[in-house]
Amino acid sequence: MTPPPPHDATAETTVLDALALTSDPDLEGRFAESAHRILADLVRGGAALGWVEPPSRDEVAELLDHVLSAVRAGDAALRVAHLDGRIVGLGYWLRYARPTHRPHADLEKLAVDAAAQGRGVGRALTAALIADAREAGIEVLTLDARGDNADALHLYRSLGFTEYGRLPDFVAVGERRYDKVFCMLDLRRQD
Repeated sequence: MTPPPPHDATAETTVLDALALTSDPDLEGRFAESAHRILADLVRGGAALGWVEPPSRDEVAELLDHVLSAVRAGDAALRVAHLDGRIVGLGYWLRYARPTHRPHADLEKLAVDAAAQGRGVGRALTAALIADAREAGIEVLTLDARGDNADALHLYRSLGFTEYGRLPDFVAVGERRYDKVFCMLDLRRQD
């Protein structure tokens, strides 16, 4: 028996920007709850998203308020992925605050529900965020990832990011230590 071909969800994945999100109060409310569920579940499963313990609803609400405020000021982009009628992922970048670093932004979070991973959602979110960065005049988009996050690092490399540094054993999760890997996408050099 031949296994079915891998499922490519990119055609089914809808990626909304923050303006679409905030223009629909029902969607905005569902997003806050879904964002909390996704982030807390991923952290509970050991994901490298900046928390050791799953974030509380209040922590996620505060983070989303900060990002949405930056979006309104033109200093961020937020994308939300829908698949099969439900919110399954989110990602955002924030422009650097230093005046000398303003042409640059950092992709700070990219999170996809574990049940939707491997279906093209992370790729669709990241591609949309890269397009937003280009449109916003961002010259260099940076990110960092935990060294053991091979799937994420592979995704970023496949989209043109290159590693520009690594801090060995920098991330501490209990007694475990992981490298912190720095990647960049130079949008000045792309057509």
